[in-house]
Amino acid sequence: MHEAGRIGIGYDIHRLVEGRKLVLAGIEVPFDKGLLGHSDSDVLAHAVCDALLGAAALGDIGEHFPDTDGRWKNASSLDLLAQVVEMIQKRGYRVANVDTIILAERPRLRPHIQAMRERLAAALRVDIDCVSVKAKTGEGLESVGRGEAMAAQAVALLIADQAKENTLREELNN
Repeated sequence: MHEAGRIGIGYDIHRLVEGRKLVLAGIEVPFDKGLLGHSDSDVLAHAVCDALLGAAALGDIGEHFPDTDGRWKNASSLDLLAQVVEMIQKRGYRVANVDTIILAERPRLRPHIQAMRERLAAALRVDIDCVSVKAKTGEGLESVGRGEAMAAQAVALLIADQAKENTLREELNN
């Protein structure tokens, strides 16, 4: 049996470079730079993956999708997120809500927030009201503030899947 809820936190940071697309929550954001990494380097999706994996005590994104494995080269991070959702569902949980922050000096992200929420909600299999995306600047401080990198943080709440709980109870009683 599972407890009522579990909370996880996630964090990711990637260097901004020329010659790459900027992808955040599966949305291609027009910008002159993109994020450097093995997959599509979607820092927001990566932070959400880590928050979910942490809440389910399943390690971190690098453990499941290592950059040493060619299968994940240029992979869509929303596809990775969908796989993480399947992992947590197999453990008897579902996503209750996710709260995120993107830390970026540029570009201006407000016009893309709604689309990001929609894409994350679809991957998480939840209503859009269960997904929050906020954007903050680095106020000119450190690598984010100097425009050298983007980072993201996420907090996720998992709750026991009631149907799975009921099945487990029935199996134990038989």
